[in-house]
Formats: sequence, structure tokens, C-alpha cells
Amino acid sequence: MFSVLIAATVMAQAKPTILVFSKTAGYRHDCIEKCVMTIRQMGRENGFNVRHSEDSAVFNDSTLKQYKALVFACTTGDILNEAQEAAMTRFIRAGGGYMGIHAAADTEYDWPWYGQLVGGWFKSHPAIQEARVQVVDRNHISTKHLPEVWVRRDEWYDYKALPPAGTRILMQLDESSYEGHKMELGSHPIAWCREFDGGRSFYTGGGHTRESYDEPQFRQHVLGGIKWVLRME
Repeated sequence: MFSVLIAATVMAQAKPTILVFSKTAGYRHDCIEKCVMTIRQMGRENGFNVRHSEDSAVFNDSTLKQYKALVFACTTGDILNEAQEAAMTRFIRAGGGYMGIHAAADTEYDWPWYGQLVGGWFKSHPAIQEARVQVVDRNHISTKHLPEVWVRRDEWYDYKALPPAGTRILMQLDESSYEGHKMELGSHPIAWCREFDGGRSFYTGGGHTRESYDEPQFRQHVLGGIKWVLRME
């Protein structure tokens, strides 16, 4: 029995571990608990460990060494101090992964490096409604299961600027398919990824609604993003 426990412990330690961070200093989405629960289930089924926290104190070199990737799950506002920001920067520069979900783009507006990491900051959004999502890159692990046009209901963000040059755009919104957008930048990316500052960054603008985490296609999209930043693709 003891040897079985040791073997199980070794196997658990061999799996990559991600930190799901969902601290909010602004609007708090009621989907957060559902999102965390969903990612925990994904980890059990797909070979990675999941820990969850809303304590900014975990952003130190010693603690972050336990993780292969950070998932900012609908974070909002100013949630890290300067020392914690520095620790996160070192984590990414050492090859760590970052994934932002929805309001991760509504976070840390006074930290330019974070804006580059996430790839875009939130500007506004219209009412929750159905829209056509154009899957412009179906060769990525997060999108290869999707149709060329993916019709779904969510809260669709406008961003202050387009993602930085060199970003791999995965999906964009068909602005003619819904009302109230204010981005007006010629295109409207809604999911993207890039190699950044030694690590990997993936962002998806979906995931505002609790129902999103019951959608098989959206769940697979999120799982693909996690696997990509973990280099499990």
C-alpha cells in the first residue's frame, strides 16, 4: 500500500502544474467558480495538475517555480504589487506560460509589460448576444475542432488596440453579426497567441457567461489554450 502511494505521488509530481488565478479588484464575474471547476476537471482528464488561488502573495519566485503556466481567469483591476509583478515577469522570461480568459484583458492597466503579455486591453462591450466568430486559423490546438464560422452567445469585448505585430490571430468577430461594437480598427480579433519574452501567451475573449463552460466546443478551445502554453500540443 505504501509503495502504491509513493508511485501515485511520483506520477502527480511528474505532471505539469498550473496556477489558476482569479483575484478581482474591479468587477467580479459570476462565472469564475464555474471556470475554475471546469479547469480542474480538465486537469484530471488531461494530465496536468491545477491549483487555484486569489492570494497575490503566491507571486514570488519560490512559489511560482512550482508551476509551468498561469491562467488568469476573469481577473480584473490592479491585483499585483511591484514585487509580485517582477516575480511574474521573471516567471515568463524563464519559459513559463500565461493564459488569459475574458476579463484578464481588464487587468493591470498601469503595467505596460502585462499589456504586451495579454495582447490587448479591454475597452468596452455591448449586451450579451449571439455573434458569428470567424475561425481564421484552424491549425492551432485550440481551434482545430471548430468550424470556419462558429456561432455562439457571449459578452463580446472591444479592445483599445489590435494585438502586437507578430501575434498569431486565431479567431475574430464578424462585426456585422451583432450590435454595439465600438472597436473600429479594421478587424476584431477575439482569440490569439504568441511567443513572448521567453514564454508563451494565449488569450481568449470568450468566457463571460457561466453557460460558456458547459459548451463542449468552448471547453475544448480553453483546453487547447492551456495545452499550448504548457507545450503539450
